[in-house]
Amino acid sequence: MRLGVVCGILAVLLSGAVAPAAAAPAGSEPVYDYASAIRETVWVDIGHDGDGDGRSDRVAADIVRPNGATSRVPVIMDASPYYSCCGRGNESELKSYDSAGKPVKFPLFYDNYFVPRGYAVVLVDLAGTNRSAGCADVGGASDVDSARKVVDWLNGRATGYSAKTGGSAVTAGWSTGNVGMIGKSYDGTIANGVAATGVAGLKTIVPISAISSWYDYYRSDGATFGFNPDGLAQTVEARNSGQNCAAQNQVLRQGATANGDYGPLWADRDYVRTAGNVRASVLLSHGVNDLNVKTIHFGQWWAGLNVEKKIWLSQTGHVDPFDYRRADWVDLLHRWFDHYLLGIDNGVQNGPQASVERQPDQWVDQSAYPAANAVATTLRPHSGGTLGTSAASGTASFTDNPNLGEDTWVTNPGSAALTYSTGALPSDVQVSGTTTLTVTATPSTSSARLSALLVDLGPATIRNFAGSGEGIKTGTAENCWGSSATGDDACYRIASADVKKVNYTILSRGWADLANYASLSQERVLTPGTAYAMTFRLASTDHVVPRGHALALIIGGTDGSFVRGPAQPGRVTLDLARTSASVPLAGVVPAATTHPAPAGGEHVPSAARADLR
Repeated sequence: MRLGVVCGILAVLLSGAVAPAAAAPAGSEPVYDYASAIRETVWVDIGHDGDGDGRSDRVAADIVRPNGATSRVPVIMDASPYYSCCGRGNESELKSYDSAGKPVKFPLFYDNYFVPRGYAVVLVDLAGTNRSAGCADVGGASDVDSARKVVDWLNGRATGYSAKTGGSAVTAGWSTGNVGMIGKSYDGTIANGVAATGVAGLKTIVPISAISSWYDYYRSDGATFGFNPDGLAQTVEARNSGQNCAAQNQVLRQGATANGDYGPLWADRDYVRTAGNVRASVLLSHGVNDLNVKTIHFGQWWAGLNVEKKIWLSQTGHVDPFDYRRADWVDLLHRWFDHYLLGIDNGVQNGPQASVERQPDQWVDQSAYPAANAVATTLRPHSGGTLGTSAASGTASFTDNPNLGEDTWVTNPGSAALTYSTGALPSDVQVSGTTTLTVTATPSTSSARLSALLVDLGPATIRNFAGSGEGIKTGTAENCWGSSATGDDACYRIASADVKKVNYTILSRGWADLANYASLSQERVLTPGTAYAMTFRLASTDHVVPRGHALALIIGGTDGSFVRGPAQPGRVTLDLARTSASVPLAGVVPAATTHPAPAGGEHVPSAARADLR
């Protein structure tokens, strides 16, 4: 029996209290000394030669594990390209090493909190970054195998070495083989990719604001966001010990075609295609206002999973829950890893599947995501600007202006976009899930973009997700999560909600290139004056439009806040009888209305982000 459990029993006996008849199972306790933990690096052969030096690449796995453990221990792993170039967490922590190369600083609190509780923490440098050989391939096979092969090594199926080149073979005799992967952004993306291989030993993943398909990070149904994977590769390779990655970067540059087509490079980096292979449980977190890793990523990944899973959806942008709901998050992680890695039957997998932030710091639990009572509801735009469930007729046109973006469309669209509104709703309506928009559009030129918004028209107080902290303000006071040691403390600055009053909230966005109407893999030249039908997606969300507010659908051409314009912007005419949105709704939207919608007003300005940290 562990010391922490013994002490707990003694405390009950000495106090004279009677233990409850059905006490919850004890969780892991901090019984190991963190300061004396074993710290080491193992270089694992991943079977790729990304840098073309004629040798199989080895990735550096920095390990911190309990000293004096009498049995094997499970592993919490964060595989990242950012340990030397950009940093992890709200305080941009980097790895550090002593004069002999032994790891000292392990970014984030996972080591401080979990190593004393009988876990090992393994932080892997992806190929081509920090102390690993090879080159980054931005979500491709080398990136994924950088972590998958470490899982294999922890289970005795791959070879690790004591040095980056040469050295002697090293085994992981201290490991149970049970691995949980965690990480935000790129790190969480690698967790998704590894899970999609179905690798044995990976018991759970915790993807935070993570990508599920790299195509959807750089493109959207044929439209382009204006940045490409070779730029990210060069950033993370900047301190990679001198490997020459020019050839691999050229592969990325050529594979990411400028026209927005879905090709072989993107298919190789699309984990949604193989989500059915996932055997690990999933604890997912995402901000519904994340304009970096946009919310389509969590929606399509979640829908493809057939495993035990839970989800947190915050009002933030690209933010870790450690920085907006810290105590609850650490408690949930503790119970989650105890259950899936130590086998403790604590019931964490039971109960509500989703926790959603409705207003800043106000959370509600929900039995399922999407909401169990949400139904795909067809909403149609009507002449005169109304939005409802009844049939529509007629046509409407807009003139594409790539210099304008979403906030102008809401407040002063002019001729650049079309607005359709339900008018003031008689009761709350919840949008929960992923919306699709089907249009029949006739362009006046040979190229055209389409963009659409779902908007809650009405006053609210929201997290300032477009501010510098993406919905949080970081203070100077700290609190501590685990044990500290020289060079690696467990204390982090406390963040609070950064809020803003607005008169409307954009709750979902989508973009497309009409030239991809027939195929996402091959665009076609459009014939001016010809009608084309196309269906594209709007980002996943969970949002309640309150009674008295209006739900609006806005359709336009190039949303200049996010996507690049077409070669020849022109006029686009919609056939309203064949244009509709399928919106996952819980609640009733009128068949049609002539009531005016609440006026739009000040809103947080939006912009696409290309920083994947």
